[in-house]
Order: sequence, then structure tokens, then C-alpha cells
Amino acid sequence: MAKKSPPKVTYVSMSGDPSLDPKFEAAARRFRSDAGGRHPMFIGGEKVWSSAGEFESRSPIDTSIMVGRFQIGTRSDAKAAIEAALTGFEEWRDTPWQRRVEALEEFARLVDERKFDIAAAIAYEVGKNRLEALAECWEAVDAVRYCAELMRKEEGYSTKMGEGGPGEHTTVVCKPYGAWPVISPFNFPFMLANGMALGALMTGNSVILKPTSAAPLTGLMLYAAYVDAGVPAGVVNYVTGPGGNFEDEFATNTDVAGIAFTGSRDVGMKLYRRFHAEQRYPKPMLLEMGSKNPTIVMASADVSKAVEGTVRAAFGYGGQKCSATSRLFVQESINDEFLDALGERTTKLAVGNPIEKGTFMGPLINAAAVSKFEASVAEAKRSGGRVLVGGDVMKSGSLAKGFYVSPTVITHLPLSHRLFRDELFLPIIVAGKFKTIEEAIRLANDTDYGLTAGIFTEKKSEMKEFFERIRFGVTYANRSGGSTTGAWPGAQSFTGWNASGLTGRGVGGPHYLLNFLRDQSQTVVA
Repeated sequence: MAKKSPPKVTYVSMSGDPSLDPKFEAAARRFRSDAGGRHPMFIGGEKVWSSAGEFESRSPIDTSIMVGRFQIGTRSDAKAAIEAALTGFEEWRDTPWQRRVEALEEFARLVDERKFDIAAAIAYEVGKNRLEALAECWEAVDAVRYCAELMRKEEGYSTKMGEGGPGEHTTVVCKPYGAWPVISPFNFPFMLANGMALGALMTGNSVILKPTSAAPLTGLMLYAAYVDAGVPAGVVNYVTGPGGNFEDEFATNTDVAGIAFTGSRDVGMKLYRRFHAEQRYPKPMLLEMGSKNPTIVMASADVSKAVEGTVRAAFGYGGQKCSATSRLFVQESINDEFLDALGERTTKLAVGNPIEKGTFMGPLINAAAVSKFEASVAEAKRSGGRVLVGGDVMKSGSLAKGFYVSPTVITHLPLSHRLFRDELFLPIIVAGKFKTIEEAIRLANDTDYGLTAGIFTEKKSEMKEFFERIRFGVTYANRSGGSTTGAWPGAQSFTGWNASGLTGRGVGGPHYLLNFLRDQSQTVVA
């Protein structure tokens, strides 16, 4: 009998078979022995060493750990990558969709095979704990498999239509656009880059991968898996360096067919305005730009379930998720009871080196994030807020060389305060109370953002009211695995409304691939 594979780790399960631990730990040792090397860019399948020099990537776990040295790409490198992607597109566009799907399914197989080494790189590069890092790899695999199912179900997005006139036979065929820069963030350095690139590649477009400078190695591992799976040179390219070095070319080069971006609202909106101003005609963009996500706890809620779901959503990966709960609204009749339980659970979270087994929350991504954390806590105190738990920067012992802070719950702030409105991307949750569900939903909707939202209630009428009135793209009820976090390909379509996103067709959902395709109506008269 064949040996059964261990169950996959997801963000909701956050548990794994014990056999995963020695494999991860061996991969972590391999990472440490190999870390610190020099890495080129790859344009048109060729290694490229930048004339502008290199930058160092260091681990937020311990800044004495050198992840590697990477190229400071220039505008000329961006232009060369676009040219290579345009050339690659000509071949990839004409490749039968079945062949493209097969290549990406081979990519998924390779990621599954390499998941421990990829997860170790994620953990060292961005400070994610081992279970979340492994979950990111499994999510990438499942994303490919789900999209492959869609392509087969839709027959490559070719649809027979009705007759527009006598003897007319019409087919609507979806066609790719061309070359897409894919600009990805640090918090899901493998999966978010993969999600955008996968959508483009499976539908016949070509890609320029531009990972954040906080996670260039993970981006390189993604690139290598695509190439090793058989995606041709030039169809996928890899460039590194500050985003400002690439923005001018990405925004103004008329050979760019579309841009896929995940990151901050400020950067995303700047890119959006510039791209549409500089191009000769409208072109597609995918933007995912964070959020200020609410969790609502009704008096009817199962308190233990609500506490667990809130803690996991607020403090998983240090709150550095665009889906993280950062606003908490509790019905006033259970406010004290719930906050006491929330504070007690929060103090039990294990904070420390994410490579170590049992660590729940690792470091923040960099020193700037720690400074923002300190400033936010100080601002809350000046404004009359109370720190229920947390509020500390952790600098002692083995944590001294990293960017560690404690998970923090703040109460007694005015509901109109900036910390209830501005996205922090930190392990800080601000809590307020309400009287009625109508008030709770009004408070939850009082934001420019609209990515994820959750509610805990045992009343079907309250659940129904929440789903009908909440203005967010990804919504959950009674989810102890994460009240606003943990979307998975084929289960949740992950899309933001309003300032959180652009297209309304989310990664992992049934309509995502359409973002990278345009209709062509083909009519033949008999």
C-alpha cells in the first residue's frame, strides 16, 4: 500500500502532521548553509547583473543573517524585460491552452516537491512561522490546480453563441492581452506573486516578476519553478530592486499590456493614475491595496469561538496581512467579558523566532514597522486609549537583533480616531462597543476599504443582516480559524471592494482568470 501523504497545512487548520517538522528543520539548516549568495536577474532566460550594483537582503528574525545579495535593477533593465516578455508572448499566446495548463500543473508538482525549502526561505526572508510558510506553499499548489480545473471546464474560454442572423455561426473566444508586470508584496511573497502571475500565464500572457525588495529570494524561487516546469524563456522574467526604478518604464511603455499589483493603497493609486494617464488607450489593471478589516461580536456569539477567531485574524503573521482584523466591535452587554477573555488569550501567544516549533508570531518585517508600532501605541495613549495587553517592543536575549513586538489590544479610543480608520499593517487591534447590529454594521462600513469582514453570532437573523448590509468582498460568520483571514483557492474568492481593489473578480474564485482575457467574437456565415 502506498504511503499516505500528510494532510496539507492551511491558514485555518494551522496544524500539521508531526512528520512535517523534521523536514522543515532540515530545510532551515540547508537555508542557513546556502544563504548569503549573489543572485542575478533573469531577462529572456539570461542572467543579468545590474550596472547599478547590488542590495543586501537580511532576515527580520536576526539582521546578522544575510539572505543574499540581489541586483539593483534600472529602468533599462525594466525596458529589456518588457521587450523579452513581448517576444515570449508571441510564442506563449499561440501555445494550445492545454499545453499551458500542463506546464503550470508541472509547476504545482515542483512546488509541492520543494515546499519545505520554499517555506524555509519564506520564514527567514519575511519572518513567517513554519505553519504559515508551509500553508503559503500549499495555497500556491491548490491555486494552480483550481485554475487548471477552470480552464478545462471552460474549454480555454471558448463559447458557442446563438445566431445573430440567418446562417451565422458565432463563437466567443477569450484572448490574452500581452506582457504584464507583476508587482508583489512581502507578506505573501510566494503566493501573491504566484496568484497574479498564474492568472496571466495560464491564460496566455507573459510576465515580468517584480518582487518586493524585502523578499527577492522567494521571488527567485518562484521564477525557477516556472522555468523548470517548462514555461519558456521570456514568457516569465525576474527583476529586482526599488520599485521607483521600474515605475517609469512600467507606466509609460506602450508595450505593457496590463499591470497586476498588490501592495499599499498609496503606491497602488499612484501607479493606477499614472498608468492610465500615460498610455494611449485604456488598459487593464489588477490592484489589491489592503484594508481596515472589522470583526463584529454579537451578544449571542459563542465567546470562545469568537476569541479564537479574532486572535488568529488579528495577530497571525503579526497583523501583516491585508485581511487581518484590525477593528473589533463588541456588543456592549458582553464587552467586558469578551475583552477579558481576548486579553487572556492574547497574552498566551508565543512570540519569537518563527523557525522554532510552536512560535505563533515572529518579527515584523523591518525597523520602520517597529517604529510605526511604537508611534501608534504612543498616539493611542495620548488620545485616551488604554492598552489592554501588549504595546511592547521586545529587545531582550535572542530577540535583540530582530524586529519583535507584542500583540496589542487597545480600548477606549473614540470610534472616530485615526487608528480606527488608517491601515497599520501591525499586530494592533482597536476595540469599540455598540448597542445594535445596525450600529455595528454602520461602524464596520465606515471606511474607504472593503476587503474582509467577519461576525460572530448564533442568530440567523443577525447573520443574514450582516451578509446583506456589509460592504466588503470577503465575508465570514463564526470562523474560529480566523474571523477575517484564511481565504483559500476554490473556497473563497479573495477580492476587495472600494479602496481595497479594482476588478471585483478575486484570486481563488471562478472569475479571476477573466481579468487577463478579452473577448473576441468570431462569426462565420454559412
